[in-house]
Amino acid sequence: MPEAEVAAVLDASALMAVLHDEDGAEAVAEVIASGAAISVANWAEVLTKLAEGGRDPEQAAVETRKAEGSRRALAIEPLTAADCIAIARLRLTTKAHGLSLADRACLALAERLGVPAVTADREWAKADVEAEVHLIR
Repeated sequence: MPEAEVAAVLDASALMAVLHDEDGAEAVAEVIASGAAISVANWAEVLTKLAEGGRDPEQAAVETRKAEGSRRALAIEPLTAADCIAIARLRLTTKAHGLSLADRACLALAERLGVPAVTADREWAKADVEAEVHLIR
């Protein structure tokens, strides 16, 4: 079965909105249905937040992947050596806006794939970045 084309990259806040049925969850669900990716850094962040909430991260990973259905529209993408350089460069233009390493990983992946980055973090829209940023709320 061929891989689904990636239409957007999610950050942790976007996926957490779906998992906790928060404002913006519907918009993120539509993005996932059309084919989305998340960087391993953001995936680790999601699992960490679930673990902090008392969930077993391994079980949460299985449940989250099952919730996508058989289509597996959410691809978990590795970071490349070039992504790491982009993440480091993004620090200079995003530091004033408080973007974390995982935030910058999302932006770097979106830049590499040439798709929008989807987030709930309004600070991203203020930062000088090449990736298109879509706010979910």
